[in-house]
Amino acid sequence: MAEVATREFVPASQAAVQDTQLRQALRRAGSGFDGTRREAIAEVTPEVWEGWREQARRIKEHTIAHLDYYLAMLEKNVTAAGGRVHFAADAQQANAIVSEIARNAGVRTVTKSKSMVSEELGLNHVLEALGIDVFETDLGEYIIQLAEETPSHLVAPALHKTRGQVAQLFAEKLGVPYSDDIEEMARVARIVLRQKFLDADMGVSGANFLVAETGSLVIITNEGNGRLCTSAPRIHVGLAGMEKVIPSLQDLAVFLRLLPRSATGQRITSYMSMVTGPRRPGDEDGPEEFHLVIVDNGRSRLLQDPALRESLYCIRCGACLNVCPVYQRIGGHAYGWVYPGPIGSIVTPGLVGVAQAKDLPNASTLCGACRDACPVQINIPRMLLHLRHQQAESSDYNQRTASDTDALLARGFASVMSSPWLLKLGRAASRAMAGPLAKDGKIGQSRLPLLSRWTRARDLPIPPARTFRDVWRDELSRGRG
Repeated sequence: MAEVATREFVPASQAAVQDTQLRQALRRAGSGFDGTRREAIAEVTPEVWEGWREQARRIKEHTIAHLDYYLAMLEKNVTAAGGRVHFAADAQQANAIVSEIARNAGVRTVTKSKSMVSEELGLNHVLEALGIDVFETDLGEYIIQLAEETPSHLVAPALHKTRGQVAQLFAEKLGVPYSDDIEEMARVARIVLRQKFLDADMGVSGANFLVAETGSLVIITNEGNGRLCTSAPRIHVGLAGMEKVIPSLQDLAVFLRLLPRSATGQRITSYMSMVTGPRRPGDEDGPEEFHLVIVDNGRSRLLQDPALRESLYCIRCGACLNVCPVYQRIGGHAYGWVYPGPIGSIVTPGLVGVAQAKDLPNASTLCGACRDACPVQINIPRMLLHLRHQQAESSDYNQRTASDTDALLARGFASVMSSPWLLKLGRAASRAMAGPLAKDGKIGQSRLPLLSRWTRARDLPIPPARTFRDVWRDELSRGRG
């Protein structure tokens, strides 16, 4: 399995906040993705969009509730189409299955279409240890492979890199003249990867969806590399989490409306490929063998927990990352594993264990933007609160925090907020203390006790002169009986 560095979330996020170049890249990319998402959604009426979301949620809810039935149907139809289905309980078993397929076929070169599950498994390193050359062919994945890094976003793996950084990387790794022209860099990548497609013995792909009624693997891309990875090599191995199955092609149509709009702001992506078994007699291209590896790797734990099962509805569009104020500050690498952002803060503890990822459920402001952006209406804040509650109720947590400053502050905050006179006194005191330090109603960088860590990176508004109670009494309640 890929290295799990979730225990380092606090220092990693602190370092990321200080990286101004990273924050600029995140701000630019995040606002771009979310802006195009909103524009694409605005092309249809709110009633239509919400209808699609509700329909997609019902499909996912039904499928996950009957997952064993639809996985059996999927296996039956993949086999009937000439493919083979392998079920992997964990990362070790999944890697062993793919390694055995490669060894038995004498594979020397593998091309890969974008696959988050392969990142989860750490598959590239496993195959390379067998002496197999592995090449990522999605441009973002290819960039981070050259940089020897991991993806920082579900949709845009190299989102954290600037154009200049990519140009420098190409010059160093590919031996080409430095050029930060985007079209030129894309041309260089095409030239390098084109021969790899022709040389590959095996193609590895992820799956956006698995259609049970037809046994089809569905890939959505914008670059065409997915089609080359699945049709040019003599062996195609598809990797997918078990939650990717949906019942029918009719259901697929719903998700094809939602996923591109939510991920990249497109009505539909450039390429939508459906793979149903290996090449048949008379087909011009296609693999001689098709293998589908369906991975559990902790998903059963999420499935068995009624409070967290909803996280398996995720279609990996990345919309929640693009609107999350925490992700926009720290990026994806700080989360320490494959799945970052709000949904990653739920999925990661479920897959690698809460003990290893205890800080992630707290990496949220609970503002609810992720829930509003999710095309499947996943209630992410509710699940984050559930994980926090589990931590707070655990004996280990209570022993660790009994004398902790955070716990004392929390109890003090609760006392103030539950007492009107203490709240009034605290507001007056804070205004009196903060007033001399404020400018335009806000406190900027200062050494204010207890708050200096906050004001180093952002302004702190001072309490207003009038409370909501005052406004209600003097203005809003007028004319009411």
